[in-house]
Amino acid sequence: MAYRTPVADMVFTLKHVAGLNDMIAEGAYPDLSDDLVDAVMQEAGRFNTEEVAPLLSHSDVHGCKLEEGQVTTPPGWAALYRAWIEGGWNSLTGPEEFGGQELPLQMASAAMDVWNQGCMAFALGPTLTMGAVEALDKHATPELKAKYLEKLVTGEWMGTMNLTEPGCGSDLSGMRTKAQAVGDGTYKITGQKIFITYGDHDLTDNIVHMVLARLPDAPAGTRGISLFLVPKFLVNDDGTLGARNDVEAVGLEHKLGIHASATCTMSYGDNGGAIGWLVGEENRGLACMFTMMNNARLMVGIQGVGVAERAFQMARDYALDRNQGQSVGAPKGGAMEAIIVHPDVRRMLMTMRTLTEVIRSISYRCAHAIDRTNAAIASGNNEEAKHWGERAGILTPIAKSFSTDTGTDVASLGIQVHGGMGFIEETGAAQLLRDSRIASIYEGTNGIQAIDLVTRKLPLSGGTAIKEMLIEMGGWTAKASQSEDETLAMIGSEMNESVEDLNFTTEWLLAALKAGRMEQALAGATPFQRLFGLTLGGVLLIKGAIIAQELGDPSAEKRLAMARFFATNLAPETAALMDTVVNGADAALDSDKVLAAE
Repeated sequence: MAYRTPVADMVFTLKHVAGLNDMIAEGAYPDLSDDLVDAVMQEAGRFNTEEVAPLLSHSDVHGCKLEEGQVTTPPGWAALYRAWIEGGWNSLTGPEEFGGQELPLQMASAAMDVWNQGCMAFALGPTLTMGAVEALDKHATPELKAKYLEKLVTGEWMGTMNLTEPGCGSDLSGMRTKAQAVGDGTYKITGQKIFITYGDHDLTDNIVHMVLARLPDAPAGTRGISLFLVPKFLVNDDGTLGARNDVEAVGLEHKLGIHASATCTMSYGDNGGAIGWLVGEENRGLACMFTMMNNARLMVGIQGVGVAERAFQMARDYALDRNQGQSVGAPKGGAMEAIIVHPDVRRMLMTMRTLTEVIRSISYRCAHAIDRTNAAIASGNNEEAKHWGERAGILTPIAKSFSTDTGTDVASLGIQVHGGMGFIEETGAAQLLRDSRIASIYEGTNGIQAIDLVTRKLPLSGGTAIKEMLIEMGGWTAKASQSEDETLAMIGSEMNESVEDLNFTTEWLLAALKAGRMEQALAGATPFQRLFGLTLGGVLLIKGAIIAQELGDPSAEKRLAMARFFATNLAPETAALMDTVVNGADAALDSDKVLAAE
């Protein structure tokens, strides 16, 4: 069976679970209607199913090549990218002043979900360009915006993010790339960056690198980092391309997965210095770069969603087609049946399908919080901006970490459903696992996301922000438990126990932070992050099931079934995670006898 983009399911989650319909009804987006959302997503699904998805395996086999400083992408990718930008997909959220459509981030997140279902390696490039657009729009001078933004918004040029250096990864305080002012507002950049996604390619005729570097008199550590725009080709005043800048891809990483995404070692200034321009203020580059990174973390979470969806469909279709064994009670000696009749296969497939819906709901809900924040800022409502900004701050590490961990888990289950054939590259199941594995690492490892969640996000507004979320979650479980539908009532009761687990663990961690027991809090950060993701995901399944019932939506029975499976098969893990956080820290910290080198 051929892959198909599940547009109807995605649109329902986007509108009703994430909350886009509420914002449309409130007039937050006067030019965006319910019908337009449907039309955009239908077209995205068509383009993905027909154009992007068929190149998944092809892109993995061919990969990228580096010869004489120029990276070439797999055959057909340049034509695919041109068709993609001609469809206006790169400009969804871009500023209207520079050719963008200014659609909400929720729409861009759903579209990025689509492209990642098709091919994660393809979707990576536009993700970074979107971040470059946002950083320039918020921090660049009018002159830089006039010269670069329109080309980036349309996708005629692509952007990159250059942070990591040899020996300088997640901690950027040791960064050694240098910038020297040379007059006329320009700087010369010298240094090397590694692991640069789409650092070079043949999809566009120019690439705009966003590069972190240190000025000669900069303070030590991260307080002394500035952000610079460094194009592959210099741009003339009339917008035409000029001379090649002193920047080159000198290496191409050989990776576990995402082979069609060029991960480059970039050298700046081998011949005197790459010309760059300051973005934002001197020594405030990290703050500017975080404009790119925060939304990039959500988009990395979306990668987990997209891969999970493709892995589920691949496994389900194989299970419907592969005949082996017989169902319980079938006459002995009868014909073999499709493996989907076996209870353990059904359990694995239900786990895959339900978790995919969970991480989709969480990620779209995070995008909704960011859109709410931006709308409040635009209207001058500081109280609303603070509320939704804190909500987005809490949801971002969850969307990034839980979605990417789950994407890998679902891809691994997909291999298990395939059995031995899943371990064979030709079936395609192995590629999804290989592609997904990086997402838990880049844009801040999931362990760093857990540290951020526990030490920075839980204490927001004295813990009020997280407690407001817990109250909302409890409201949905209470509504379900009071339903006349016996199944829904059972689900509400089961999920309420998870909400109580999360509430107790949250209070415990806040108390630990207040008492200065930082190591104990950090030891429990990752299990707490999973506890949070499971609980929130289960509550959002309840929300979807209730709304689908109220609307008489065709997906109502399916959503109720997913919520039931989650509540009885996956949610019980929250009790064990609570115990791990509260009682497991000392054992994790007292580990010298086990971990010491022999």
